Parts: sequence; C-alpha cells; structure tokens
Amino acid sequence: MPRPETAAQIDTGLDATLLPETVVGAVHALGKTAYSWTLDDDRLRWSSNVADVLGRERLPSAGSGVDYHALIEAGSGASRREAALAAMQFDMVPGLDPSARYFETVYCLALPPGGRQRRLWVEDRGVAYFDADGTLLRVEGFLRRLSVGRPVRIAMDLGVEPKTDRQRLAGLLEEHLARGFHEDREFGFALVGIDQLGTLNDAFGFVVADEVIDVVWLRLRAQLGEGEEIARFSGSKFGLLLRASSGEELSGAMRRFLAAVNLTAPRTSAGAVAVTISAGGLVAPRQARTVSEIFSHAQDALQRARRNARGSLELFSPGLDRAAERHANVRFADEIVRALGQDRVSLAFQPIAHGGSRDIAFHECLARITGRDGRVFDGGTVIPTADRFGLTRLLDCRSMTLALAALRDNPGLSLSVNVSPTSIHDATWRQIVEEGTQEGLGPRLIVEITESSSIPDMDAMGSRIAWLHGLGCRVAMDDFGVGYTSFRNLRSLHVDMLKIDGSFICTMMQSEDDRSFVRMLLDLAGQLGIETVAEWVLDEDTGRQLVEWGCTYLQGELIGLPADSLVPPEAPFEV
Repeated sequence: MPRPETAAQIDTGLDATLLPETVVGAVHALGKTAYSWTLDDDRLRWSSNVADVLGRERLPSAGSGVDYHALIEAGSGASRREAALAAMQFDMVPGLDPSARYFETVYCLALPPGGRQRRLWVEDRGVAYFDADGTLLRVEGFLRRLSVGRPVRIAMDLGVEPKTDRQRLAGLLEEHLARGFHEDREFGFALVGIDQLGTLNDAFGFVVADEVIDVVWLRLRAQLGEGEEIARFSGSKFGLLLRASSGEELSGAMRRFLAAVNLTAPRTSAGAVAVTISAGGLVAPRQARTVSEIFSHAQDALQRARRNARGSLELFSPGLDRAAERHANVRFADEIVRALGQDRVSLAFQPIAHGGSRDIAFHECLARITGRDGRVFDGGTVIPTADRFGLTRLLDCRSMTLALAALRDNPGLSLSVNVSPTSIHDATWRQIVEEGTQEGLGPRLIVEITESSSIPDMDAMGSRIAWLHGLGCRVAMDDFGVGYTSFRNLRSLHVDMLKIDGSFICTMMQSEDDRSFVRMLLDLAGQLGIETVAEWVLDEDTGRQLVEWGCTYLQGELIGLPADSLVPPEAPFEV
C-alpha cells in the first residue's frame, strides 16, 4: 500500500518533559524493580521498591553481582550474566549505543539461609553494554515476580465458566486461523511434550514431577516473542503459537525452545533432574485449516519426533503416508457401511456404579463393529471415521435399536446410549426412541449427548431434551470438560447428568491442576442439582476421593471393563 504524502504530526517531545518520578511510579505500579549492575566494582543498585519484589530476607545478598548470582538456583534458567553474555550474538538495540544488546531470562531465586520465604521465580529483562572487545561492562534492567506454577486453569466464581487450558488454546488457534484467512497470513504451531514424565513420577514422586513441569513452562514462556502464545494442551504437553510463515522459520524457532529446556537440567527440591522435551510442529493454515486438524497433525509430528529420538523435533509433512491413510479411511468407511447392512454392529456394556455403595446403577452401551476378517473395532476406532464420512447418524440409530432390544430382554437393567448433537434431531432416530418409550422403556433409558462437535442451536437442543424428558428418559452430557458445552449452556439445557471426561480423572491423583478442575466441576454440578459420573476411574484411591467430593457415579476399570454380555443387577435402577 503506498504511503500517504502527508501524515498527522506526532508529538515526540515527551522525553524532555517526562519527570523521573513519573517513570519510577509507572515501574513500581507494574510490579517491577529496576536495577543497574556495573561489572568493574560488581555493585548492584536497585530502585526503592526492591524489597517488595525480592523480599527483605534476600536484600543482604542483593548488593553485589556475585552474591546475587549465588541466590539463583542452578538449572532453573540462565542467570543474568549468562543471558547478558549470550545476547552478544543478537542484533544491537535500535536507538541505543551500538554496544547495547537486549536480553531476557527467567530463573528461580533460592530460599535465603534460615529464611521463611518461598522459592521465587522472576523474569529478568534488560540491556547489556559491552566494550569494543566484547567484554561486559554493565547491565541495566527490570526484575518482575512470576507466579509459581502453570496458569490458573479454572475460575472460582459460578458466574464465570471454568475453562481448561486446552479450551483456551483452541480459542487462540481459532483467532489465529480467522486472522490468517482474512489477512492471508500464516503462523506456526508447535506441540511440545515432556519426555517420559511417567518415569520421572515413578523415580522422584509427583511433587518433583510437578516442579519439572513448572520449570519447563517458565523456560518455554521466557522464549516467547512479541505476539506469541503458550497454553497447556495436556498434563505434560504445551501448545506454542509462533510467528513463522515457513517450515524453516518454524524449525529455527522450535530449536530455540528445545535448547532452552534440554541444555540445562532443571533444579528441583530433589536436586537436578535430567529432562528433555520433544516437539512437533506445522504451519497453518497451509498445513491445517481447522483446530482439530492442527491438534491432530501436531500430535502426529510429536509422535514421530519421539520415535526418532528424545529431545528432537519434527515438522508435519503430508507425504505419501497421508495419502495412504486417506485411502485406508475410505476403505474403513466402506467396512462400516457393510457392517451396518450385514448386522455386524453390536454393543458392549460397561457398568456404572453408585459412588458410595458401589452397586451397579446402569450400563453404558458402547458400539462395536466386527470386520469381515473377524476383528472387532471399538468406538474409539469407528467414531472418527464415521464422523468424517457422515455415517454417525446410521450408527446412532443402530445403537439405539440394539439398546432398546437389550432393555426388553432384561427388565432389571437401565442403559445409557450415546447420540451425537446432530443425530438427536434425526427423524428416524426419534421414531426409534418413541417406539421404545411407548413400551414403557423410557424410565430405564439415559441418552448421552456427546461433545465431539458443537451444538449449533441451543434452543433446538433444549427442546429436544425436553421432549426426551416428556418420554420419561434421562439425559446426560458426555465427556464434559473437553468439548464445546459451557456451564451456562448446561444450565439452560436442563440435563440430568454430567459425565466428566476421563482424561481429567485418570491423572487427577498426580496432577494438582486436574484435581482442582474435577473438584470445581463436581461442586458446580452439585450447586446446579446435576448428578455426575466420573469416567476412567482406575483405582480405589481415585474412587474414594471422587466420592468424598460428591461424585454420584463411578465408571472405569475400578468398577468393570466393557463386556459383550449383561449381568443384571439385583434390583432395577430407580430414577
């Protein structure tokens, strides 16, 4: 775009009129303290609010560069001196002395000897000045406290919806994609995973593993440039949105992030711990045009990186293997269609128990397809392909037909059956449900609405749920926490039951984040009068904790795995 011949005059005379006390006040208001470090006398000078940032017990060690360096925990990040010296390789700071270089780092200040303060993570940003021979002369900058740990996952107020970090990451990706389509601009996305975190858990315990996650997150965050973002993807994985319009740019950026973590062992309460991260990345929207595609392709690339070597990176490549995969999907879709036509669709039944008594309350129906070669495919294999090729409606109808037949054959049973948000409006599916409820099966039928896709019309969904209630059925929201439904919408839909996604349940005893999130979901559901089901409950400790927090039902390995046959409970499930 050509520049206009005339432009409004910009007043740049602030430097001459800006009072020093105004600058100092702004720095203090931002929670920062300023410093100046001269290398010839090793003297550190601070602004007057240094005690507010460092804490008074650290002040005796803040007068010289040597003493301050001794406060920095080894392995927690590059020290001020290390970051300043490393800045020599970067371009000079525009508008400053040619010898000036900008730097930034994040590190942890240890507990003062005999002190009562907690370990303190800080962000150190400034300008380093060198002589003609490259010798460091002085450093001037700002120090800012960082909150310990990862970003807060949930909000404590009922009026604010609790959101997982993955939901936040998905929202950021949606914004970047929309901007990319509108402005014809591309960006990089990297999925970074901590290698063998389970081994660290076993070797050092979950407290140390959480400390490692903290250090990794802070080191990654310190490498972010302007306009770049980081968010948690899962317990040990982070998503990075980066400024990169080509594979070469993305590869270079990813190597910088990997080096920030892999080159120095993190220092924890158990000492230094050898940790590596691996990464998989892609350029969007060139290589992925939706959030689900970005997540899928990035996970594929991360898996390939880990197969190659721990601590490595891999860029997504569509390649010939992707074409082969698409052909395989087409063949599998044909297998699903044939199975529907040849009565090779069946149900497995997984028990769900009352949390307190552990008596079986009802069973969830899980679709299975038997291939022409006799192999059995479960829903995790079938549903993605069915969704992609528009076969979900047919599977939902067949699953409901089979579930109603099982209810007729087993008068003492209650069953829950999955249905997608689109199938629930299908005329054939509705007719199948109506015929079953006319036989009095409604009170023993729970309809689980899956969150695999968004609900386009909440009013229409609310009407459909009211229709199911009128037929005597109960309604559950499945996989809550990773999908699209908010608590605000949940309240308006008047569902009877909430099924908490198992990805939060199976790791909650090892992850403080997941524990907080699960407990908040249970508290909010209780306040709304909604019963809850915890999926993927693996052991008694998890089950006991969930019951203490008010979870109504438990589902998972602790209660029982899916089976082809039904074992009727002694008494029917009362609703």
